[in-house]
Amino acid sequence: MAFQRSHRLNLLRLVVLLLVALAGIKFLFRDSFTLELHKHVSKDSGFWGDVGDTGQDTGPQSQALDLSVAKITAPRQDPGQQVSRDVSATEMRLVHLDLKGAAPRVSYLEQVFPLLSQLGANGILIEYEDMFPFKGELEILKSPYAYSEDDIERIQQLAELHKLEVVPLVQTFGHVEFILKHEKYQHLREVERFPNSFNPHVPDTLALLKSILSQVIEKHRRSTWIHIGADEVFHLGEGMDSKNWMSRNKGDTGTMYLKHIKEVLGFITTQYWGLRVLMWDDMLRKISVGALQESGIAKHVSPMVWFYAPDFEAEQIGPFLAKYAESGFEAVWFASAFKGTTGPAQTWPPLSYHLKNHLSWLKVMQALPQLAPLRFQGIVLTGWQRYDHYSVLCELLPVGIPSLAVCLQTLVNGGFTEETKRKVLDALGFQSMQLEQSTCEGRGAFPGVEIYHMVEQVNGHLKESILKALEEESAIKGWFSPYHRKRQFGNPRNMESFGSKVLKLHEDWESFVRDLRAHLERVYFPDTVEEWMEENINPYLDQLRDLVRDYRAIIRLNARPKAT
Repeated sequence: MAFQRSHRLNLLRLVVLLLVALAGIKFLFRDSFTLELHKHVSKDSGFWGDVGDTGQDTGPQSQALDLSVAKITAPRQDPGQQVSRDVSATEMRLVHLDLKGAAPRVSYLEQVFPLLSQLGANGILIEYEDMFPFKGELEILKSPYAYSEDDIERIQQLAELHKLEVVPLVQTFGHVEFILKHEKYQHLREVERFPNSFNPHVPDTLALLKSILSQVIEKHRRSTWIHIGADEVFHLGEGMDSKNWMSRNKGDTGTMYLKHIKEVLGFITTQYWGLRVLMWDDMLRKISVGALQESGIAKHVSPMVWFYAPDFEAEQIGPFLAKYAESGFEAVWFASAFKGTTGPAQTWPPLSYHLKNHLSWLKVMQALPQLAPLRFQGIVLTGWQRYDHYSVLCELLPVGIPSLAVCLQTLVNGGFTEETKRKVLDALGFQSMQLEQSTCEGRGAFPGVEIYHMVEQVNGHLKESILKALEEESAIKGWFSPYHRKRQFGNPRNMESFGSKVLKLHEDWESFVRDLRAHLERVYFPDTVEEWMEENINPYLDQLRDLVRDYRAIIRLNARPKAT
């Protein structure tokens, strides 16, 4: 018995020694791997590369995109920064913040992020455009109300606090009006007259994009992904440089498009090891499988298939997915919409429309294994704020939150049941919801709910009440017509028959607008407030204001002869 105990004790010691030895080997390997990794990613040891080096021998044009998938997905480290976590097995639900219009103050995002997390989001796609605090030569690109560097850091801290992955979006081909509108960069336009798209043949285009990407990525060192946009490259191939290139190379717009995308990806994959890249897919739909395979971009970017219609079948998306799988892509993202896709001047999101869009996407997700051998990585719920840099504002974010809640919870719960509806109502503080009427009843308890209710009043009553007073009041039509007002000719007896009603209507709406402005100013910067007022309030209220001004001026004249 003693011998057996001694034998077991020796075996136990041997096992412990082996474990200690293995731990030591692992520790040494880890240190050497970390040291090697820091050589790639440390800011102080060349992680950002030489942005100014645009020589042909080291540029992306001459570098094959042949990095292995394992290398691309390896984690990045940086002293003092969070290690990018492996989210390859996580289905992401990103909420799109389109900041090229109505960019919220950071204080509002501080209130919204907890709600996004509660509703089921685990990330945000931030399209900064001119709200990013560009520096140096790029400072001309930023809005007067652009976020500060501290704001960018605060946004990321808030996102991290609420477990939201931050994915910055930088447009690298089309939708670059905020860049090409400046005289400084007009020579980079594909077509001189239009500021929509880059000319990919001018060396300054890639040099500029390297600078823009570097500044944005520098401020998002925690991020696992970056989105390079690349959708709707209007007028590509119409510029003289493009026509000459296609003629010389016997190419087409598809190969020309891929050449530019390959250069952008070459810069990112060589300078920012481990950073995953996303892009919109609409331009890829038109390009052949052979061209996509030959380009090699499938190793370095995941397509984001976007479709915003309310009712569509999985079979409509299937051909795109099969094509991408055949072209070598391994993962795919989808993009739905919770606002901003039903009209460039839409002010109120149709709930049923956006819900149906998400129900359709759920069908695609369920059918994906039969449609194509692609790994579904995530979905972005887009919330467009403008159709482009020059268009008017779409639905404001506070107005779109009920739609966002419905759509997010539909994805989380795999459908929109009564239980899902109850969760949405509880999260928003409403008593009931009418999807077809796009209305919610109750006071509500979410950030910006006051704006939600007040915009509802504007949509439903402002225009109607003013036009009714101006066009249907017989005394106004009979005794205070545009002719009377122009000639300052009016009878106080008849004018007083409608005066009190008109003055009361004017006073009520002016008081309402003051309150609305105060709520908007808590959420938005002055330029957004003024723009929204000019587009949605003033076209109607100004008519009432003018009538009241003329009424007060003419009634004081005490029935004088008409002016000549």
